[in-house]
Amino acid sequence: MTGSSMQHDRIITSPPPLWRMPLLRLLAINLAIGVCAAALLVGGLLWLNPGGLRDLIFADRAPAVPILVLLGSFVITFGSVAMGTAIMALGRSERPESSGGGGGRELAAQRLAARER
Repeated sequence: MTGSSMQHDRIITSPPPLWRMPLLRLLAINLAIGVCAAALLVGGLLWLNPGGLRDLIFADRAPAVPILVLLGSFVITFGSVAMGTAIMALGRSERPESSGGGGGRELAAQRLAARER
């Protein structure tokens, strides 16, 4: 078989769309959770007006700038926390197990090591 005939036998497939990749879907969902938490926090801060924060923000000529800076910093913080928590919880077992004092909260690698003993 020559090199040119091997190229014709190959099936060309396109990569799956990004939303079908489980890791990216997990990160996007948890980023959305972090964005919602940040929006709720900024809204709550503006509503409660602690220390005159709302009055200070709206006394400015362009109140959108400090609101966007505050919202952006909270989105980065809460989005990162939500995504990091989801990534760190990937290897955790969901089934409660009666053996051990951990209540079934062990890593999959720990279960494999215990099974090999």
